[in-house]
Amino acid sequence: MKLKIFLLFAICFFAYLSAQQKRTIGSVERLHPEMNRFVAPEAEIEILAEGFGWSEGPVWVDRLNALLFSDVPGNKIYQWNEKNGLSVFLNPSGYTGIAPRAKKGSLNAVNRDESGSNGLVLDQNNQLIICMHGDRRVARLTDWNKNDFTTIVGKYRDKYFNSPNDLVYAENGDLYFTDPPYGLKNGDKDALKELPFNGVFKLTPSGELFLIIDNLTRPNGVAVSNDQKTLYVAISYPKDRRIMAYDITPDGVENARVFFNDDTLGKESRGNFDGLKIHPSGTIFTTGPGGVLIITPEGKHLGTIKTQEKTANCAFDSNFEYLYMTTHMYLTRIKL
Repeated sequence: MKLKIFLLFAICFFAYLSAQQKRTIGSVERLHPEMNRFVAPEAEIEILAEGFGWSEGPVWVDRLNALLFSDVPGNKIYQWNEKNGLSVFLNPSGYTGIAPRAKKGSLNAVNRDESGSNGLVLDQNNQLIICMHGDRRVARLTDWNKNDFTTIVGKYRDKYFNSPNDLVYAENGDLYFTDPPYGLKNGDKDALKELPFNGVFKLTPSGELFLIIDNLTRPNGVAVSNDQKTLYVAISYPKDRRIMAYDITPDGVENARVFFNDDTLGKESRGNFDGLKIHPSGTIFTTGPGGVLIITPEGKHLGTIKTQEKTANCAFDSNFEYLYMTTHMYLTRIKL
């Protein structure tokens, strides 16, 4: 009898320990020794939260000591921190009904809803700036305690944007953002699409809006190099996955070139080039086929954080201690 009680206690104890252990996913591929400068040899990909339709747009917010990120189909922004875990930060986050949108169940509508927020960034005043797919605008959250938005920009030449997707501020205050058609129910074929292209735009601090790129199939993630000289734009078109680089000029961009593509990755790798962030070293952390690729400014692929699931975007905390990744239905992170 005592033995049975002991065995039962041991089983319960080890079950408890197992429940307390962190859940992990995937692996780290190291193609060059320099990879160890960015991801420690023993680092694992940790699952922090799950149950999302398509997680996106992570940004670390010091005033909250937390990460904010979007669930695009859920039309919500979530908050996660070490102390309290996961909670809803903003609902709705991307569609409030101010812009025309195909009705649910309309003819030829695709069977998905990507009307929520996508990319998130903090401006120079630490205000949250949101790419609102459904409202087809870039807006500022003016009151962090309620759903109070101010439109920063909602149209180009009196035409609605498609669905602003990702955005980044340059040091001089210029805001760059991409505008693919993912938030439109029928994509490029949507009857409500008003722009004949999927563009990349620049909004100056004085409010001037410029179309700087109009010849990309699916412009998605966007980033500015640390020296402020190069604009990177990720192309998420499955048949031509690549990252473009452009020289930044006072009038826009020039010298378009392919910075990196999937020629060496194998067409079977899951995921497209999407969100990307720049490390203080200038190294690019970009989501793409296989997970999150780490690439030097010269285009050398050091390795991949292989997340196992399609990964949309990533973000550092303010101390560059962790990389947080929006990994399809998960929020994940890895120690740097």
